[in-house]
Amino acid sequence: MLGAEDVERVYRILQREMPGRTRGAKGPKGQPDAFRSCISCMLSAQSLDRNTAAAARALFALAKTPQDMLALDDEAIAAAIRPCGLYNMKTRNIRAFCTALLAEHGGKVPDTRKGLMSLPGIGRKCADIVLSFTFGHDVIAVDTHVHRVCNRIGLTAAKTADKTAEQLEERSPQWTLRDGHFWLIQFGKRICKARSPACEICPVSNLCVFYLAGQAS
Repeated sequence: MLGAEDVERVYRILQREMPGRTRGAKGPKGQPDAFRSCISCMLSAQSLDRNTAAAARALFALAKTPQDMLALDDEAIAAAIRPCGLYNMKTRNIRAFCTALLAEHGGKVPDTRKGLMSLPGIGRKCADIVLSFTFGHDVIAVDTHVHRVCNRIGLTAAKTADKTAEQLEERSPQWTLRDGHFWLIQFGKRICKARSPACEICPVSNLCVFYLAGQAS
């Protein structure tokens, strides 16, 4: 992994080169409240963004609160979210989430990582997305792009997204936590792509563990 000074240098370069948080940014799930943000995150598992969006639109046309969601039968929920796949499992998770949210929190989504992760269907990634984009906490949410980029560059050395999130929290300077997700995800989509990273135009290649090890094609 990179040392602390090089971690800071990488972030400074990404801050300069990437757009970062833009006006009106609503985060990866773009939902107007914490409840719908949580549900959308659950729908996004192993689903393309466009399919997640289609499923969320169909579901929220039927119900926008945990009470209304539980009033639907399983068949109605499953039919609405079919575009995002794994709809039977996700239907069970949605029902369990809504039941626990009402029983344990009076229907109000908690604004702590511990509280969010205590709810069925909410893992570290979803919790951090909700904390960052709904509650405005300074936290870097780790999705597929962020996980890949951080471990290629050497910001982290982790095999899972959750471990990457833990290491980022420990190793990232405080000033990076608000916008770090944006810089990293933009970098992952534009330059450090999964199959063909554009190392020849990468602004951090002189620091990148992957590139310097001669693994880049």
